[in-house]
Amino acid sequence: MGNSLQKAFLGVISIGVSCIAIELIPVSRQAAYWNRCLDNSLMWANESSDLINWSKKAKESLAVGLCNGAVYESKLKTD
Repeated sequence: MGNSLQKAFLGVISIGVSCIAIELIPVSRQAAYWNRCLDNSLMWANESSDLINWSKKAKESLAVGLCNGAVYESKLKTD
């Protein structure tokens, strides 16, 4: 009796872990896409001649806003 109950619990645990792993796939893909967007935006900001005088934090802020799709302020904080 105890052995079969233990096997049932292990089966339920393995199914639960498998479901959690499957649910994490879209999140990891979105994180990889966002990180790629951030890297490309920072590379563009560092190469842009208009943004040479901006601080590193200002460039990162712009890149994060671009990747989040939330560049909505009319005045950018460059300091």
